[in-house]
Amino acid sequence: MSHSESHVLNDLHTQSHSDNSHGSVKDYLIGFVLSIVLTAIPFWAVMSGTLSKPTTFACIVVMAIVQIWVHLKYFLHLNFKTEDGKASSLSFIFSALIIIMVVGLSVWIIYESNAMMMY
Repeated sequence: MSHSESHVLNDLHTQSHSDNSHGSVKDYLIGFVLSIVLTAIPFWAVMSGTLSKPTTFACIVVMAIVQIWVHLKYFLHLNFKTEDGKASSLSFIFSALIIIMVVGLSVWIIYESNAMMMY
């Protein structure tokens, strides 16, 4: 076997190990099923009308937060177990914080500008 052939085989071997870090079909199926369940529960709560409005609202908010966690874990593969996972997770958290601040402060500025124009 030549040097170039062994180099290609090493690259393929390295590539197969890195592909395993992206999750398996089982992980994607678990995430998909959880996403469907976490969507169906609030849908049922709204459509049936059996719960009070505050309880229905709380159900929607809680299921939305849990669904965000499911998507981050099963589809984006964010975790704190490996160094790469820690870096990805911290980058995501930082980006989300900046986006929340930009949107929240923009809404606040627009609201305050509107309130000042009304007086």
